[in-house]
Amino acid sequence: MDDVRGTVFSSWKENDDSPCRWTGISCANISGSSEPRVIGITLSGKNLRGYLPSELGTLVYLRRLNLHGNDIYGSIPNNLFNATSLHSIFLYDNNISGQLPPSVCNLPRLQNLDISGNSLTGIFSKDLRKCRQLQRLILARNKFSGEIPVGVFPELANLLQLDLSENLFNSSIPEDIGELKSLTGTLNLSFNHFSGKIPKSIGDLPLTVSFDLRNNNLSGEIPQTGSFANQGPTAFLNNPMLCGFPLQKNCKNSSSNSSDRGQGSSDNEGTNSRKGLKPGFIILICLADAFGVAFIGLVIIYLYWKKKDSGGGCSCTGKGKFGGNHEKRMFCDFPCINGFPSNDSEVESEKGGGGGASCGAGGGEGDLVAIDKGFSFELDELLRASAYVLGKSRLGIVYKVVLGNGIPVAVRRLGEGGEQRYKEFVAEIQAIGRVKHPNVVKLRAYYWAPDEKLLISDFISNGNLASALHGRNGQPSPSLTWSTRLKISKGTARGLAYLHECSPRKFVHGDIKPSNILLDNELQPYISDFGLNRLINITGNNPSSSGGFMGGALPYLKPAQPERPNNYRAPEARTPGNRPTQKWDVYSFGVVLLELLTGKSPDLSIPTTSTSTEVPDLVRWVRKGFEEQNPLSDMVEPMLLQEVHAKKEVLAVFHVALACTEADPDIRPRMKTALENIEKVGA
Repeated sequence: MDDVRGTVFSSWKENDDSPCRWTGISCANISGSSEPRVIGITLSGKNLRGYLPSELGTLVYLRRLNLHGNDIYGSIPNNLFNATSLHSIFLYDNNISGQLPPSVCNLPRLQNLDISGNSLTGIFSKDLRKCRQLQRLILARNKFSGEIPVGVFPELANLLQLDLSENLFNSSIPEDIGELKSLTGTLNLSFNHFSGKIPKSIGDLPLTVSFDLRNNNLSGEIPQTGSFANQGPTAFLNNPMLCGFPLQKNCKNSSSNSSDRGQGSSDNEGTNSRKGLKPGFIILICLADAFGVAFIGLVIIYLYWKKKDSGGGCSCTGKGKFGGNHEKRMFCDFPCINGFPSNDSEVESEKGGGGGASCGAGGGEGDLVAIDKGFSFELDELLRASAYVLGKSRLGIVYKVVLGNGIPVAVRRLGEGGEQRYKEFVAEIQAIGRVKHPNVVKLRAYYWAPDEKLLISDFISNGNLASALHGRNGQPSPSLTWSTRLKISKGTARGLAYLHECSPRKFVHGDIKPSNILLDNELQPYISDFGLNRLINITGNNPSSSGGFMGGALPYLKPAQPERPNNYRAPEARTPGNRPTQKWDVYSFGVVLLELLTGKSPDLSIPTTSTSTEVPDLVRWVRKGFEEQNPLSDMVEPMLLQEVHAKKEVLAVFHVALACTEADPDIRPRMKTALENIEKVGA
């Protein structure tokens, strides 16, 4: 084998007593041996060229062989599998050809086999069922063909990852693939020539498994059982004969069924024409229908007025007080339902009309509207209150304001634009205000004036996750034990899944990161800053120091420095012009999980210290660690492994994080699926 760069073998000397100091060689003391023995060879991405030496099989203590990303050609020698201690073989992204020797399963400890990205041919051997310890089988991007034999998958009870994509398999998918009960991540069979119906047994796979069956010749209706319910349409694309949910292609009934229905229809028509209905009976039916419609209409009207009369969420007194139990006027200039102005009130506000929620000095200056009817304060309180600057970002300036009753609130001051877009602003506020979840910061009220826009929300008292993780000296808070981090992970996942699946607009947050995850005194997490991007598009994000009705009441913060690059964003989110999607949030959540696990930040702008914890590409660093089978203790923050059962739970969360940070957004799970996965940890 040639060292094209000359950087690897320069340290390899034939006269050395031991190879243990050679580049890429790992050794360990083995019981029964007087000298250290070679247990690992890691020479990945070194531009090595040549064939795979059969002499490697003489290294009977070799455990890990990692030669991926080189220019190795020729076939895999049978003698390699005489190294019976091998548990991991990484030969992907080379030019290896020939067939995979059936003797590969002579290795009793083999757990990881990744030979993807080569030119291997032949069939999927039935002998692979003998690899009973196998956890990862990755054969993608080769030229394997033929059928997948029945009887292999039931024997691979420990298999966690199966990737057969981009080959030439041309059989039906075997029914017993559903017996891979330990599978996680993605079952990838894409870009082959699989045909026939999708086996219903695939639905028996764990609910956390995502399917990738794209670009095959599958046909028939997609089953709707088990794990199929968690799959999106991208999992089944480019199978022209496939139909049914979640594809937007309905399955048509057979022509025989259609003809049967047609014949039955004609028979019924004939029968009806012969029998007919008596005129009196027809009149009776019409009267009954009319009565039923009228009754339903009366019920709806009754419920509407009852709801309107009981709505105490917004004031119609013109006094600027919200949420209190004060006397209402018989007729309101700004009628309100559930704390939101009606369409009529929006129109009048745009015209400068007074009444309802108008709170400006001199009448008509601005509107202070309470969204939550249990929230009570007056505009004067806000003007008199003590205010402290919490920070500034592209989403405006944020203040902590302590009201007269001692209750603190967070006030976000937006830009001064958008005078002509009041209705659009209120529509966005209404959508944000309807979001009510224990792990999402609640919007309580808003203030609108031509030159001032404020959002009033709950103040979360214990800072944010970024401060808790890294503090002032780069060290985590002692209270961030593993059980606490798991609680924060689950709470954040619940809140984000709610925003994606249950909120009025199926919100995309677009900026999930530790500084936007706030913590209370019980270290419960709250997602903040959601739904604000559209508001910023309306108002701008640069309030002046003195302008606006509130300009003198709130302290001004000097313009912030340009924001640091956001390394929590998904790869596709970094391309200008791309429209935000929920899969962006899934990726960002995965990065936050990795930061909770490793204690390392992906933010390169954090000042470097003697205990520097920033990593240029946190996702890549963790993936590389798993590929090279590094000890878990090398990647996890040391304090986390001190708790009972923590190691198993940490590993499970790593799997969730890695699935969320897949480079291909189509392969990432939905947030709902990620939540289901993480809820199982420690349950």
